[in-house]
Amino acid sequence: MSQYDLVVIGSGPGGYVCAIKAAQLGLKTAVIEKRKTHGGTCLNVGCIPSKALLHASEMFEEAGHGFEQLGIKVSKPKLDLETMMKHKQDVIDANVNGVGFLLKKNKIEAIHGTGKILSAGKVEVTAEDGSKSTVEAKNIVIATGSDVMPLPGVEIDEKQIVSSTGALELEKVPGKLVVVGGGVIGLELGSVWGRLGSEVTVVEFMDKILGPMDADVSKTFQRMLKKQGVDFKLSTKVTGVEKKGKGLEVTIEPAKGGDAQTIEADVVLVAIGRKPYTEGLGLEEAGVALDERGRVKTDGHYKTSVDGIYAIGDVIVGPMLAHKAEDEGVALAEMLSGQAGHVNYDVIPGVVYTQPEVASVGKSEEELKSAGVSYKTGKFTFNANGRARAMNKTDGFVKVLADAETDRVLGVHIIGFGAGEMIHEAAVLMEFGGSSEDLGRTCHAHPTMSEAVKEAAMATAGKPIHS
Repeated sequence: MSQYDLVVIGSGPGGYVCAIKAAQLGLKTAVIEKRKTHGGTCLNVGCIPSKALLHASEMFEEAGHGFEQLGIKVSKPKLDLETMMKHKQDVIDANVNGVGFLLKKNKIEAIHGTGKILSAGKVEVTAEDGSKSTVEAKNIVIATGSDVMPLPGVEIDEKQIVSSTGALELEKVPGKLVVVGGGVIGLELGSVWGRLGSEVTVVEFMDKILGPMDADVSKTFQRMLKKQGVDFKLSTKVTGVEKKGKGLEVTIEPAKGGDAQTIEADVVLVAIGRKPYTEGLGLEEAGVALDERGRVKTDGHYKTSVDGIYAIGDVIVGPMLAHKAEDEGVALAEMLSGQAGHVNYDVIPGVVYTQPEVASVGKSEEELKSAGVSYKTGKFTFNANGRARAMNKTDGFVKVLADAETDRVLGVHIIGFGAGEMIHEAAVLMEFGGSSEDLGRTCHAHPTMSEAVKEAAMATAGKPIHS
């Protein structure tokens, strides 16, 4: 048996960051990982590979449709999917190897195998060859992430009926792609294959895409995607998928009931969400309580119902975001080391890495209205921004929401080129309780896309200069 101060089950963003921070603070630490490589879903089959394909497909689209208006004449680009997939794999390898290096650098023992909690302080590890060993630790952290949410009655084979994992491994561009789910994952991967030549149809159960995101942003973004060729069937559910010859037949019907119809597809991507990964961890036997949605119950310090057992990331309440898990990992490591770890859940940015990008932090208008908060709004469009015009990236806007009395910024929403990078100045401002006037009076370099953030803030506090 091995004795550690901390053992982390799972080496995704939450797990490996928690382990590294704990080791930096002097705790003897180990991680248990069932994959052959570290980094979890995010680095292996999620965030990182999808961004590699998003960027590559955007370059393909730009070369085919955006160069000529800039005075660059090139022949029609040809897709080399095999090389594009190699680029994706190279990116994955570099990142997972980097995590392995960081674990080694920080003297963290990496144990490969499937972890199962026997009791407080004891984890059984089953290696790939079936052999078992026991690891002892003063504290155990569950950081096992999440798994694909299945669609009832539809079996995923990762060839024609795929999850996000299979959608990153397609060997050819599907002629017709049906995406089940209008959330972040479905729209990102749908946009990848749409740019490479697929005819994309998104079927969404709700009456809007991007679920809880600001309704103004959602409606505008849907119009943009429709111009890009994406077809939407909202308030619609998929009730079955059958193989017909070499293709698929998808049965859909109105969400509130009505006549069913069928649409054809070459590939169906099931992207209706993710669920906490808690299977096989021995939680019930160990006495670790779960909530009604299968998430691990924790208190304000990430402690479960069992002393010495903690949980972070996708397995607990909150948005399933890698950076949220990372911050929780750092906070927990600090708490276990006697420090005051903290995560501000009101300032966690979210980004949709389509083109244009969608980014938000803080509250939406709908949330503020529901909470009865009196607020004011400022908005500025990129078509009035000089840098955006110079780059032909004028789609979208910045919207700032601030408290009507105190002017404190409560939420910022951006649709536009580079929105995922611009959102962070809003996050920093909100972390320090800043006002829209503070943001509007902060000097921004000219010409930059970020000037639109300043102008939106000025519109909230008073009036913008350039509109």
